[in-house]
Amino acid sequence: MEYSCLQLNDLPDEILLIIFKKVNNVSLLYSLFDANKRFNKILYDPIFTSHLSLLNRDSNDCIYRLFDPVLDRYCSQILPKIRHKMEWVNLESSSMTRILLCTDYPNLYGLGLYNLDKQKAKQLVSDETLLFHKFKSKILSLVIQTIQNGHLSIKENVNTFIFTHIFTMFTNLQYLNFASSFMSYRRLSFDLSPPSVFSSNLLELHVDLDQFADCLYLLDGRFNQLRKLYVNIDTIIPSRLVIDNKEKLSNLRCFVIYSDFVIYTYDELIVPLLHRMSNLEELTLDLRILNRKTFVDGNNLKDIIDHMIQLKQFTFNIHSTITLNNQINLPFNENIQNSFKEFKHNQIICCVNYFSETVKGQCRIYSCPYISKEYTNITNNFPGGLFECVRQISLYDEHPFEHEFFLRIAQSFPLMKKLTLVNKKAQKNKSKDDHQNLTIAKYPHLKDIDLYEAHEDYIEQFLLNTKTCLLYNVELVTDHQLLEKVTHNFRRDATRINCSKINYLSILICTTLNDLRDVTHNIHYENYRYKKLSSFNGNHTKNDKTLQTSSVNK
Repeated sequence: MEYSCLQLNDLPDEILLIIFKKVNNVSLLYSLFDANKRFNKILYDPIFTSHLSLLNRDSNDCIYRLFDPVLDRYCSQILPKIRHKMEWVNLESSSMTRILLCTDYPNLYGLGLYNLDKQKAKQLVSDETLLFHKFKSKILSLVIQTIQNGHLSIKENVNTFIFTHIFTMFTNLQYLNFASSFMSYRRLSFDLSPPSVFSSNLLELHVDLDQFADCLYLLDGRFNQLRKLYVNIDTIIPSRLVIDNKEKLSNLRCFVIYSDFVIYTYDELIVPLLHRMSNLEELTLDLRILNRKTFVDGNNLKDIIDHMIQLKQFTFNIHSTITLNNQINLPFNENIQNSFKEFKHNQIICCVNYFSETVKGQCRIYSCPYISKEYTNITNNFPGGLFECVRQISLYDEHPFEHEFFLRIAQSFPLMKKLTLVNKKAQKNKSKDDHQNLTIAKYPHLKDIDLYEAHEDYIEQFLLNTKTCLLYNVELVTDHQLLEKVTHNFRRDATRINCSKINYLSILICTTLNDLRDVTHNIHYENYRYKKLSSFNGNHTKNDKTLQTSSVNK
């Protein structure tokens, strides 16, 4: 480090600033703070000290504490000297108390609290600790992500308690992002009673909700100055109680609604709510809709935005499905596209598919650029494009997927991490030559492949090294018997390279104790047999990984 500092010292300040901006500021301060006066002068700039994330985050967005030497240096040497510069700090639970108490932070207005155990969070916001008391009126922005350690009763909705008491603890809060981590995914629910919380300061709220009724409660006037609302709603169904919310939401300027699950009541619930938002400037809809007689198209969306005279930005990703009942004049891509002729400021993509076996039709409409991290039910009719935000996709069709289709998928979703394929139709253009000269589909980030509901040809598609290039440590879910067949009982040379990169999960149905005993025997046997594979091909390297097998009940 001493030699590196000497080299950096030879560079002008302008070049140093460019270099430092490319480096994580927490690592930068840990490495160079107090190295010399010149570095300190640059590092005291708010670019490096105003916003700190004193935690570690891996590629899967899992959060961990800083390494002890880093944490020690920050608490004893760095934070006391830059405390006046700090405006926002992100912390994880186990080091949170030490960092907040090691010095005063006179200008701190934003807190991000991650991996916060729900019981601990409950104590923090219910005056059982004095940790946050000195920040009570100073914190204007709060991000809180809770996890669950230990057992909680189903009836004990700690999230609701925490959410309700946050506004008592932080009396001037203007921004709140309230979410549970994927390790403890329980949404905010007010059950059948409105929450006992009010705030005339809150301007922006991000929240995961259990029911559509919970969204109506948040918009019943208790947050009367709310300008931006971002909601992820689990279930959008009518409430058992009548919630008489029909007043215009005149203060709301931005509304984003997302739901993972199918919506059966789009026209009855979503549309009336949107009609109340007459002063919206930004609107985002990411929805999956079922049980309509027709697809949602441009005419339906125009009926919504015609009520919003201030609207400047409208983004959407809507996937609607209809049941086929001998309808005539069913719409196709061109018909749906024509319904958007008045959307002159948006590029709209439409994709219509009909499935005779399931007697369903589906239509996906979305504005560009695509806004979601998922792209589901991709068919052979997929229009292509580049989707750099997408991390998870699913493929479904009643017609076979050929090799060229997978090349298109690999190019369109370069950062894809998970792929699920549902298709029982055999490929038509499959060659029996394991050494055919094909363009190889490369998936540089793919770590999770689900082929349990796929024809054996697609297992082969991903295991043949002449068709597909995979990362190491890919998790594959598939049928064990089909896997044996495709790999020729784990002796097929053309599948050996990709098999060596895979940890696979065989989904089996165990109906008796004997079935379970047989499964256990097969697991141990296949582990041994595939390890023996290392002796049948002399061209492999010693670093190749063996296929690991495990089993779960489904």
